[in-house]
Amino acid sequence: MQALASLGQAFVSIMTPGSILLMIAGVTIGIIFGSIPGLSASMAVALMLPLTFSMSASMGMNTLVAVYIGGISGGLISAILLNMPGTASSIATTFDGHPMAKNGEAMKALGLGIVFSAMGSIFSFIILTFCAPLLADICLKFTPVENFGICFFALTMVAILSSGNMIRGLLAGMLGLMFTLIGMAPIDGTPRFTMGMSNLMAGFDTLPTLIGIFAISDILCTAESMGSGKMETIPIKKVKGFGFSVQEFIYHLPNFFRSALIGTGIGILPGIGGSTSGMLAYVTAKNMSKHPEEFGKGCPDGIVATESANNATIGGAMIPLLVLGIPGDGVTAMMLGGFLIHGLSAGPLLFVKNADVVYGIFAACMLCTLIMLVVEWTCIKGFVQVLKVPKHILLPLILVLCCVGAFATNNRIFDVQSILVFGIIGYLYHKFSLPTTPFVLCFLIGEMLETYLRRGIMQYKSFGAFFARPIFDVFFFVAIGVLVWSLFKEYKAYLKKKQAM
Repeated sequence: MQALASLGQAFVSIMTPGSILLMIAGVTIGIIFGSIPGLSASMAVALMLPLTFSMSASMGMNTLVAVYIGGISGGLISAILLNMPGTASSIATTFDGHPMAKNGEAMKALGLGIVFSAMGSIFSFIILTFCAPLLADICLKFTPVENFGICFFALTMVAILSSGNMIRGLLAGMLGLMFTLIGMAPIDGTPRFTMGMSNLMAGFDTLPTLIGIFAISDILCTAESMGSGKMETIPIKKVKGFGFSVQEFIYHLPNFFRSALIGTGIGILPGIGGSTSGMLAYVTAKNMSKHPEEFGKGCPDGIVATESANNATIGGAMIPLLVLGIPGDGVTAMMLGGFLIHGLSAGPLLFVKNADVVYGIFAACMLCTLIMLVVEWTCIKGFVQVLKVPKHILLPLILVLCCVGAFATNNRIFDVQSILVFGIIGYLYHKFSLPTTPFVLCFLIGEMLETYLRRGIMQYKSFGAFFARPIFDVFFFVAIGVLVWSLFKEYKAYLKKKQAM
């Protein structure tokens, strides 16, 4: 009851014209940055940070929260319309979002993404408001061993994503793992596979890699279609409201709650992030679905799963930041800087010394989510017009934006060159019918898997000691079970196909 009373007072305090205008501006800026490939939510927060110097602590933090929420949600726009994730969190949105757009259901795909991303955010903010200290205690029980178990479990999801053609999927995933080994090794910093090139010492950054695999490869494939005269026109079906019925909304609720819980749980664990939660939610939705064969061909369930999860990660990532002073991802690390700028100390004492600021952030999170919903719904018809732009005009513009976004990530030309390398890899994957999803999942998980493994061995001296940790045991043996079950299903399908012949 005390939390409800404090939250009510916080809503009253932030409902001023100046505060609301700043939050609207912050959400809009975040959406713009999130929707442009390469310009991430963390970059938007970093650019907005100096502008909050002259604001009060509460107003400054609320503005940064607005940019954060807008940036994560904005990634779905380019993911659905252009097959290019605006942020790393929106990777899995491309798997079914763009096929839906190509089938003429772009507005429905955007509507689903907008509504369920807003619901995912609000779900995690409610948990954040009422359960933050309790969840922070659980977070403290996670050592590198438990994080390794989660990453190992996520890696075995490649088996589910590759169902139907296990060999191709595993080959695609292995190549993704190989690229994570390039650069300086975690912990000891030993150079690996750098071939004497200084640019490779830092390895391949996530955003340029994703831009290459999705955006540049798609540009190459589209350019090839234009050259061969096989260019397809994308129809746009008109819809009412958000494009889906009440019955469809009710049908998606179980998927939403499951995915939002995954997103919130992954968000609480520092360093894992929204891209992993989105992929895990997507794979879980596919595994639990009665029609898994429809995933990847324009299935709305995939959009609901990934957008619910990656936006629920926002509230989850705020829990260790506010309660423990530990940033959950790159954006919350920037927000930690915002706390320091305004003379606030994130951690347990924040709830005692600056409770008004904390509950102001909780209230701002919910209000900014509603603002994001209104802004994106208002502009949804404008977003879809991108599909009407002639390809010979649109593709060069996208290529320029991709190069700018890649360069802006680390301010180095090497990232621009790397998007071309990964663009060619993505194009070859397309030509040889190899799935890109296992590559992306393994690339995202590979470095974290190695880091947590080595940290765990350093802490507990041997891998065998990992099995004395119950949480690790659960994730490890469930992962083995998933792997064995996937191989068994693949073998049964092979026998059935052999008998049919």
